Amino acid sequence: MLRYRLVFGTLMIGLLLLVFWADARLDHVPVEGTLLESWFGRRYLPAGLLLLCLLVVVMALTSAELHRFFLAKGADISRSMTIIAGSTGCVLVYAAPASMTSHETIALFATVLVLVFLASLLRHSWGGVVEGSLHAGGAAVFAFVYLGTLPGFYLLLRRWNTPWLIVALILITKSCDIGAYFTGRALGRHKLIPWLSPGKTWEGLIGGLMFSGLVGVGLAALGNHFQPMLPPLVTDASLATLHWPVPLWYAALAGVIMGGVGQLGDLTASLLKRDAGLKDSGRSIPGFGGLLDVVDSPIVVAPVAYWLVRLAPVG
Repeated sequence: MLRYRLVFGTLMIGLLLLVFWADARLDHVPVEGTLLESWFGRRYLPAGLLLLCLLVVVMALTSAELHRFFLAKGADISRSMTIIAGSTGCVLVYAAPASMTSHETIALFATVLVLVFLASLLRHSWGGVVEGSLHAGGAAVFAFVYLGTLPGFYLLLRRWNTPWLIVALILITKSCDIGAYFTGRALGRHKLIPWLSPGKTWEGLIGGLMFSGLVGVGLAALGNHFQPMLPPLVTDASLATLHWPVPLWYAALAGVIMGGVGQLGDLTASLLKRDAGLKDSGRSIPGFGGLLDVVDSPIVVAPVAYWLVRLAPVG
């Protein structure tokens, strides 16, 4: 198990870094005088194109895994409808024009959410089927929010920052998983929530939070030295969400908070799996299980990370 985790974990990190490196290169492609400039409010190619593609693919595959949960609970929702609902949120976050006001953005999301709900009901009841309509509509809304809107916060951050900020946030979140795993194996004695996740311990949680805080400090120190995100490559520095240097105390605090929320995301997925009577979300990644078993913590951390970045004080 550990060997598979190390091998496939390294491969996933390498692939992630390669995608984000290529994504950063696209920030230099100018689009002045085109419709894209007025739509996204940028003089260069919209940031995060490859990140969007990556999220859509990953969330579509994760939606297919989530569909197994719905079927296990007797919710006869269409697999394609689950995938569409789970992918729509990410696309909507990315495609929303920068010129829209906050009220217009909220109205847009509410409208699309209603359309997804109605589409799921129509798809389910086509042919006169009425049983299970409530399950089908609720499952589509859940997929839209959980696998679409939540990870979409990374796209919001990417709009005015380089992809390395997103890499840092994901590394901080997953470092808590790593720290908790090894600390729990070495020192774990007291079960955290035995009825939900028997393998988790209080010692592992504390070790994971400490490690995520240390990783946050280390990455912030690197950022303070190299300033990789200021100014953004695409516009003036005043539009950046994160300015450097970042105080190390805040980086430590943010790391601990993100690590803790990430564990809540892990427990949330465990709750869903137990309710569905499943041990893992899938078998696509040896040593980990399915995709949801890998992305469960970054998904829930995304909105918290967004606000931690937005509220970060200047050192």
